[in-house]
Amino acid sequence: MAGGNWVVSFEDLPCHLILEVLTSGRLNAFDLLSLELTSKKVFGGSCFGLYPFKFRSLADYAASQLCSVHPVYVGMGLATQKELFANCEGNWKRLLRFLQSVEQSSDMVETSAGNMQVTTGRYHTLLINNSKVYSCGSSLSGVLAHGPETTQCVAFTPVEFPFSAQVAQVSATQNHSAFVLQSGEVLTCGDNSSHCCGHLDISRPIFRPKLVEALKGTPCKQVAAGLHFTVFLSREGRVFTCGSNTHGQLGHGDTLDRPVPKAVEFLQSVGPVVQISTGPSYVLAVTQDGSVYSFGSGSSFCLGHGEQQDEHQPRVIQAFKRKGIHILRVSAGDEHAVALDSNGRVYTWGKGYCGALGHGDENDKITPQVLVSLNNCLAVQVCARKRKTFVLVEGGLLYGFGWMGFGSLGFPDRGVSDKVLRPRVLECLKQHRVCQVSTGLYHTIVVTQGGRIFGFGDNERAQLGHDSLRGCLEPTEIFLHCGRSRSRLC
Repeated sequence: MAGGNWVVSFEDLPCHLILEVLTSGRLNAFDLLSLELTSKKVFGGSCFGLYPFKFRSLADYAASQLCSVHPVYVGMGLATQKELFANCEGNWKRLLRFLQSVEQSSDMVETSAGNMQVTTGRYHTLLINNSKVYSCGSSLSGVLAHGPETTQCVAFTPVEFPFSAQVAQVSATQNHSAFVLQSGEVLTCGDNSSHCCGHLDISRPIFRPKLVEALKGTPCKQVAAGLHFTVFLSREGRVFTCGSNTHGQLGHGDTLDRPVPKAVEFLQSVGPVVQISTGPSYVLAVTQDGSVYSFGSGSSFCLGHGEQQDEHQPRVIQAFKRKGIHILRVSAGDEHAVALDSNGRVYTWGKGYCGALGHGDENDKITPQVLVSLNNCLAVQVCARKRKTFVLVEGGLLYGFGWMGFGSLGFPDRGVSDKVLRPRVLECLKQHRVCQVSTGLYHTIVVTQGGRIFGFGDNERAQLGHDSLRGCLEPTEIFLHCGRSRSRLC
């Protein structure tokens, strides 16, 4: 029937085409589970002979194939892969969900409302919603990217770029912001007096996103903004740094500032880097083989080497290397750091103020220590900032611990203590299935699998995107409406 529209049921497709759809990479673990529950062919039936006997269904086989090519899984050794498979109870769909959750939680997350990412600066917040960027809070030195006339945005407001831009990742700190486009280009704005934005002109702040010319021809996948410096990660796994270098945080073996991004040569010799995170004056870098390298300021034991001396070039953290622990993601806080390994275990080190390390006390840990109380959980994201930590686990449960000041941990029952010494679930968010969290100095923002946004903590500078509240002691929903936002308690 020429020109007609054919409607074909999924059940009517040949088995080999169904398998091709399942392994196309367009479906996530939840999609495979849904198809398995609703389709006889996907669960077994007439397609049984298309996959090895050891798999319980076509969806299970498809999940194993997707795991085998997933970049996080490929970087693991065979023993590590087997250990993770066992930790996921021999369930390929659960393993795929873990891999996809880890990858997305520190990047763009897929929600039912579209792709999203949130990142918090000291007093402002950046949000990606379907490749468009919104910002709110204090516009100190132009960090909100809305021009010199804007000093504060009390609601999430769209950011205008100098050309049509599809944004893939954002990063924010006290005095500047950075944006990675889907094309791999990087733009920055804010206070460039230390050259942290990667531009030669330091005569005035950059009030709107400006292309980093020095990285033309070097497509990037991630950027991490530190205090007066910036780290860039290319798609090939090379690391570039620029800005202030007082403590050697640029990783070039000296303390000379760099006005434009320069490649960190040492890291090129140890294999591709897959993730970066910056503290105020130090850097953590994860390589494909699961090693963690740290450099910069050694204060507060944040470098993880058991001492407080500065490191002017990357140095591997031996506590992980010696034990064969494969690290997937790290988060560099102000005075402590957190890491997530290939089995979903969490490690913390640095200053233990207010219980920020989660071990039930306020003692410092000079090298990484496993967080025993979470050993029965499969963590997918870790997030650290000023004296507080968040751990997101499989299934969307969010744990918080550390300092409760301004309500930025999300627990309204402050009582006689403002400290949470061990990981504690944010009960209010249980039903919403959190898929990403970011915390600033005194405020926190989370994104849920349903595409909903919740904020809590200090809102004195409108960094939560609420136009009427000065602060929130418990998670409060933020609604985006044409550049304006409003709030409601969860």
